[in-house]
Amino acid sequence: MTSRYRSTQASEGANSLSPRRRTVVKAAAATAGIAVVAAPLAAALPARAASDAPAFLHGIASGDPLPDGVLLWTRVTPSADATPGSGVGADTEVSWIVATDKALTNVVSRGSVTATAASDHTVKADIRGLAPATDYWFRFSAGGTDSAVARTRTAPAADAAVSGLRFGVVSCANWEAGYFASYRHLAARGDLDAWLHLGDYIYEYGTGEYGTRDTVVRQHAPTHEIITLADYRTRHGKYKTDTDLQALHAKAPVIAIWDDHEFANDSWSGGAENHTEGTEGTWTARQAAAKQAYFEWMPVRPAVAGTTYRRLRFGKLADLSLLDLRSFRSQQVSTGSGSVDDPDRTITGRAQLDWLKAGLKASDTTWRLVGNSVMISPFAIGSLSADLLKPLAKLLGLPQDGLALNTDQWDGYTDDRRELLAHLRSNAIGNTVFLTGDIHMAWANDVPVDAGTYPLSASAATEFVVTSVTSDNLDDLLKVSPGVVSTVAAPVIQLANRHVHWVDTDRHGYGILDITAARAQMDYYVLSDKTKADATSSWERSYRTRSGTQKVERTYDPV
Repeated sequence: MTSRYRSTQASEGANSLSPRRRTVVKAAAATAGIAVVAAPLAAALPARAASDAPAFLHGIASGDPLPDGVLLWTRVTPSADATPGSGVGADTEVSWIVATDKALTNVVSRGSVTATAASDHTVKADIRGLAPATDYWFRFSAGGTDSAVARTRTAPAADAAVSGLRFGVVSCANWEAGYFASYRHLAARGDLDAWLHLGDYIYEYGTGEYGTRDTVVRQHAPTHEIITLADYRTRHGKYKTDTDLQALHAKAPVIAIWDDHEFANDSWSGGAENHTEGTEGTWTARQAAAKQAYFEWMPVRPAVAGTTYRRLRFGKLADLSLLDLRSFRSQQVSTGSGSVDDPDRTITGRAQLDWLKAGLKASDTTWRLVGNSVMISPFAIGSLSADLLKPLAKLLGLPQDGLALNTDQWDGYTDDRRELLAHLRSNAIGNTVFLTGDIHMAWANDVPVDAGTYPLSASAATEFVVTSVTSDNLDDLLKVSPGVVSTVAAPVIQLANRHVHWVDTDRHGYGILDITAARAQMDYYVLSDKTKADATSSWERSYRTRSGTQKVERTYDPV
């Protein structure tokens, strides 16, 4: 495959169970416009050989690329009864091989590890000693069975002059709401250095409890809300039977962070809106189970134990700070409450905010990217017609006579935001781009120092928000054709939020982030129909921020 890095050098080393779970589109609306386990799962998996030999039913993947290495992942099913979350199955030796060619003839690394029920028979191999900015292919084997062969790619050397990077960008994939065609279209491109998943890789709800336009397109497992370690393992396993997701994992390394639905809706350090203490056990136990399953099932290398905040570097062109905005945050407050300005409340936690500020200040790359699970740009809703305001308020759990913000976003933690943006301004830190998911809509924003006086006040950074892969947005909630709501809502949103250059409240899809020294550009792609496995994809719009400007502008061609 042609190198995308074009590098010049190489080396570096709550409440009851009801539609309660108000997120049916949560931010999607927020910005909008305005044993049911083993049997169904086994039935969904490919047919097993009569010999019941080990099988790789959940694909293989790689993640967190470094200049000299990458993290490889798979899950082996040693026997038919060893389904995800079952806790059964024999210890199984799993070997891996890495080569510079797809035929695996030029082997550069090999090894083995034992998969056990203690880790749900998932396997990780943190490979080192590889060359920077290089394509590699890898395969796992167990008991005479080989997995498919997958591609991965290392990052450029830290001091390499890199002329271009290209990332796929996705978030919010609700299994029951549709098919993952976005993953299929990203996999088909063949030009990605990596892909970013900005949270809500899985959803925790029981069948039919979360927005699906009143139609469960395909049922997940388990069918009840996931609470225990076995539940979370089973849900992760179900997701990884999706062929489009497997295809994307096999084409490029993923760089992932979690948001709330990997745990429970609107989670915070001490609980979640979608968690009832006692009835659903303790939050401490549920959170620990969710985190354990996540790190077992995802090719993610935690930098701080139990979190996803970490930093990756891509030569001199860009570094990427990845945030964990769930593990340390204070509980959300009521919308309109002055408590959002309380300096004792935090979305990042003190240690993570200090880490982020220090990394941004010390960065010597052209671009500073921030993987950010919830929108940092302020968002206020102006005058909306009753037919738009009522469903929007319902989705957000807000008063139906008006709202100013969504307190699950940075809007609910304004002191942290002010401190971060002031840090960018006072230290003249430019070219900071926030990459965001969660809200089930596409946005292109300046990030103003003072939204109330913008554009007279400065913009401290820019933000590209990608829409959902399948999770409901406003047109789904109102059950109208895509584009109908956005036509009405987008002008109202932009009138009340002058830093918002564009918003699409209706469509599903993904983004392509292309970076050069001169600009960072996001191309927004949309699906024809999320409920169709063969949905087509088309380019919708593109926005970029030019180096040194801290502002977004429209551009009329995708990269």
